[in-house]
Amino acid sequence: MATRKTTRKRAKRKAATGSPGDASDNGAGAILDALYRVIVSRKKADPALSHTARLFARGPAKIAQKFGEEAVEAVIEGAHGKKKALVMESADVVYHLLVLWAARGIKPAAVWKELLRREGRSGVAEKAARRRPW
Repeated sequence: MATRKTTRKRAKRKAATGSPGDASDNGAGAILDALYRVIVSRKKADPALSHTARLFARGPAKIAQKFGEEAVEAVIEGAHGKKKALVMESADVVYHLLVLWAARGIKPAAVWKELLRREGRSGVAEKAARRRPW
């Protein structure tokens, strides 16, 4: 069994390479990283042939709106307790979030690094430490 120190070192190493998770995560980090690469590769694709290219052509504000719509659909399915529908909507949310990151030039490794930074810190303490821009 890995110690907390070993686990943290492994997480830091994976954050540096852009891949979250460990051997027990069934490759989730690799799947997200691979999906992100495909999304980025579609930036210059023909919008008539690629849904992702069509999203990029509409711009970041529309991508954000679509992400929000998908998130609401996931919330509805979560409230209804329909597991299969929630899984499907969750996949849509993750995909649209990755498209939004790509549109704004955010690489998954930056998010993995932020999650690692928050490890072991209470959510209450994390929120209290944030400065509000408004």
